[in-house]
Amino acid sequence: MVPRVLAVRWPVALGALAVLLTGCAGDYVARTKGYRQAYESYHYPEATQGFAGEVASGPQIDTLLAMMDEGMVLHASGQLEQSIQVLAQADKLSERLDFTSVSEEAKVLLSSERERAYRGEDFEKLMISTLQALNYAQLGNDEGALVEVRRVNERMQRWINEDKKPYQQLAVSRYLTGVLWEDQGHADDAFIDDMEANKLAGDLGTLAEPLVRLAKETGRTEALDRLRKQYPWINPQPLGPQEGQILVVLEVGKAPIKTNGTRSGGPKLEVIAVPVFRDRPWPHDSMVTLDGNPASAVRPTMVTSLEQVAKIHLDYRVDSLIARQFAALALRAGIAAGAGAATKSEAVGILTFLALSYVDQPDLRSWLSLPAEFQLARYRVPVGQHRLTVLAGGGVRELEVDVRPRRVTLVVLRSY
Repeated sequence: MVPRVLAVRWPVALGALAVLLTGCAGDYVARTKGYRQAYESYHYPEATQGFAGEVASGPQIDTLLAMMDEGMVLHASGQLEQSIQVLAQADKLSERLDFTSVSEEAKVLLSSERERAYRGEDFEKLMISTLQALNYAQLGNDEGALVEVRRVNERMQRWINEDKKPYQQLAVSRYLTGVLWEDQGHADDAFIDDMEANKLAGDLGTLAEPLVRLAKETGRTEALDRLRKQYPWINPQPLGPQEGQILVVLEVGKAPIKTNGTRSGGPKLEVIAVPVFRDRPWPHDSMVTLDGNPASAVRPTMVTSLEQVAKIHLDYRVDSLIARQFAALALRAGIAAGAGAATKSEAVGILTFLALSYVDQPDLRSWLSLPAEFQLARYRVPVGQHRLTVLAGGGVRELEVDVRPRRVTLVVLRSY
């Protein structure tokens, strides 16, 4: 015969176990590891099919993340129109998810942050539009690309000015905006965005030639004087009628991954923990050469590090995450005390609290198919066919590009 005290405790223990099992339901990062490995090995069809399957039949709380991963793989594999479609769906879903669900908030307090529908970090939302801009630009749709980069710049400006978030504009977005304006013949607009990108990046290196040239072309004497001091080796000359430009955009490395941590950045040693971004290893050496000429070899300029941006954006959210953890802790303590009182057993109360606390883990999901950095290289060349040799990610790729008069030919490559 089962002792009476055990008969009372079992329902409570089983209830706690049910919550525990719910909180440990399939983890997206672990579940999609094989698809990411295929993606990082350039096996794009396998990766695309895997992430598309997640979108179609995976848990709804992971749908946004699966869409973003699928869109990134399509972008990297050159399936630009399909990438545009998928990322547009992700963008719309992201906007819908920005509205807080009261029922979901209550569920998360009793389970885990991992049970919340993934909404995306702020920088990830910006990356949707950044990738869309690169997609449109490669298809020759400058208008569509400008719409997307303006969305990035305007959203970031709103976060900085109105929401007082400690962010700064993305240099890659501002520089790409300048490139698009120049490609359409709007020298004034191009100079403004190039100048802003220069401030954000600190030093554009070989990317600064158009900026100095446009300063002279638009009659900005004071700016030209400052730029000549910053880049004394550049002798600005007008773009000739039989000249064009090549802009190489390298999406290199692996975005940082979230791990368990604390506010101080140390390992999880206490009840309340938060996610922290950790960098992942990747080959950092890259080089671009034009037409096989060693003298043309340039080391691309890093204009935006998502490794840095991700940490800044996540750090801003840490205080609110801790506040939610405290609220959840108080609720769990109350439930545990009620269970202990109902069973007249301190042990049952402790068991309930431990079970509820165990499942309360930080949300470690993130858009892992993003690059770690955006690196750019730019050439001013005669009109016609040119050959690029690109060393990145430990491998070498060669490709032919066709340069048209006074136009900017965009080349986007992904490496890991």
